[in-house]
Formats: sequence, C-alpha cells, structure tokens
Amino acid sequence: MRKFWFFLLITALFSPACKSPPKIIEPAVEVKNPEFEILSIAIIQADLVNTMFEAVVRINNPNDFAVDLSSIDYKLYGNGMFWADGRGSDILHIQAKSSCETEFHFTMNFINMSRKLLDDVIAMRHVNYRFEGDVEVEPFVPSLPAFQMTFNRSGLSEVREKIKKPAAEPKNYSSNFPNPAYRSEFDRW
Repeated sequence: MRKFWFFLLITALFSPACKSPPKIIEPAVEVKNPEFEILSIAIIQADLVNTMFEAVVRINNPNDFAVDLSSIDYKLYGNGMFWADGRGSDILHIQAKSSCETEFHFTMNFINMSRKLLDDVIAMRHVNYRFEGDVEVEPFVPSLPAFQMTFNRSGLSEVREKIKKPAAEPKNYSSNFPNPAYRSEFDRW
C-alpha cells in the first residue's frame, strides 16, 4: 500500500510539468457580408426590339478589412419579370469600411417583356427591381479563406438615358510648330 501512495505522490508532482504550454487564442474576426444597392438603370442604346442597359450598382464593405469580389452570378428582375442575368470575374476591390460602384450591362428584348415594364422603361419611370445572386468574397485577412455569399436586394430605381460624354475638342495642330520663324519659312514655298 505504501508503494501505491508513493507512486501516486510522484505522479501528482510530475504531472503539471508534463502539461503542454497554454494555447494563445487569437480574437475572432467578425465577417459581415457586403451590401448591394442599385443606384440607377440607364438606357445606353435603344433599337427596334432590343435595348441595351447599364445598371450602376454600389457595393458597401462594412468590414474592418478590405475585400475582393472575385466572381459573381446575378439575375435582375424588373416589376417582377425576369430582365437579365450574367456572370463576371475579378469584379472589384473594396477598401475597409467603404464602398465602390460598378456597372453591369444587359439587353432587354421587348418581345419577351410584359407591357407594364415596357411602358415604364419607355416613359423612363421608376422600376421595382430585384437584384439577386451569388458572389465569392476574398477577405484581406491571412487567417480567413474566401467565402461564397448570396445577396438579394429589392428596391425602386429610376430609368434614365445615359448621359453621353462630350466629344473631345479638335486639337490645335498649329502648336506642333514651336518655332514661328521655322513656320514662316515653310509658308514661303
């Protein structure tokens, strides 16, 4: 019995020395999904049957770190009717606690659309939209892997005509002759 108590005492004395060092637990990083919002829908080019559009989308990053949107699959509905879909890659980089805007181009075939949506687009009225899809988000935090998120945003957007950039002014080619004396000799011919 003495041997048993001696063995138990020795084991109790050396057991704390054999334990592994305590693990340092890093604080958890809270990841919030980026938020999508359609700012406007603009008509780029209107033809007899098809019309090309541009949807300007703002994407907000509520996180304390930057993210990349590396791929997206989306569907856009107008007044409850399917309008367009698409996919893209390398969409954009969004800094921490900021937002970026990007454009999606799509085509509407009026033969396949409801009359109500057609009337709203022609009159450039507001359209009830639903913008949904899946996006791959790559956070700029070494310990966080890329993740997939689903978005579904509804709202009301104006339909307008895209403002065309003014044409560039013609260049003044006379400035290509820096020396007026050389130019006047050239004019004597």
